[in-house]
Amino acid sequence: MYTPQAGIFALGTSSHAYLEFDLLDPKHSQAFLSTISSIREPRTTTGGVNFVIGFRPELWRALVPQDTPPDVTGFNQPIVGIENFTMPATQHDALIWLSGSAYDILFDMARTVVRDLTGLATLVEETSSWTYQHDRDLTGFIDGSENPTLLDAPGYALLPEGTPGAAGSILLLQKWKHNVTDWEALPVPEQEQVMGRTKRDSIELENKPDSSHVARTDQDVYGNIFRRNMPYGTIENHGTVFVGFSADQKPLARMLDSMAGLVNGTRDALTRYTQPLTGSYYFVPSVESLRLLRPDTPNSPDAL
Repeated sequence: MYTPQAGIFALGTSSHAYLEFDLLDPKHSQAFLSTISSIREPRTTTGGVNFVIGFRPELWRALVPQDTPPDVTGFNQPIVGIENFTMPATQHDALIWLSGSAYDILFDMARTVVRDLTGLATLVEETSSWTYQHDRDLTGFIDGSENPTLLDAPGYALLPEGTPGAAGSILLLQKWKHNVTDWEALPVPEQEQVMGRTKRDSIELENKPDSSHVARTDQDVYGNIFRRNMPYGTIENHGTVFVGFSADQKPLARMLDSMAGLVNGTRDALTRYTQPLTGSYYFVPSVESLRLLRPDTPNSPDAL
């Protein structure tokens, strides 16, 4: 049996930090993966720091091919939809996502991570996020209404036993900036038409437009994913960090194509009020796979 990284399902954490790294020298990729895998974090869901560690799929495949799901790739090309709407590709080599109950603890742990990777990689993207009104995003709507329960989520998020990458997951990470002025100028009934749900209690509209966000990301159509979205930013510059986990990359990619209008020619109405700034895919390996990369593990490549 393989064990998923605990941070994937660590709901209820109020502070988050997303650290994305690029290798300084591809020749040191083994040392890079080994160093990240050696980070000693408290795997608890309260009072400590939860980690999710992911790697660019091509990098992980090059070093651990037997533990890589087939066909998974990085976000290597932008998605250009109708009306020239574009989701940028900003793929990096590794992601370390920290979450916990207090940002000061995350801050200290993040500095430790960056220091440990000195000489191997550079921190190229850093985003901090936090909860807003319990479960709402900064549009004021409840986020993740169609998320599977924690009981069902592993079935959608994790690769099954007996397959390459078992207990691992494919993670889509994007940062979306909100066009606050235009969005808040819309009356609530018009906001609800854009979303396809009521604002107060998140009830799906019976006659929602085909362009609504709910229609364009319908998991019954495009496949189930496990979402861990969070707000980010400042008073004047803010938005949503989209975090989606799946056992298969296809639902994630299909959802993005649908939002961009590449599935049926209808663009997601919410993309007229939000702008994607980043886009990366990461493979999140099991705990056992990470442990094998540690230099103090007998069967690790560094120990042989």
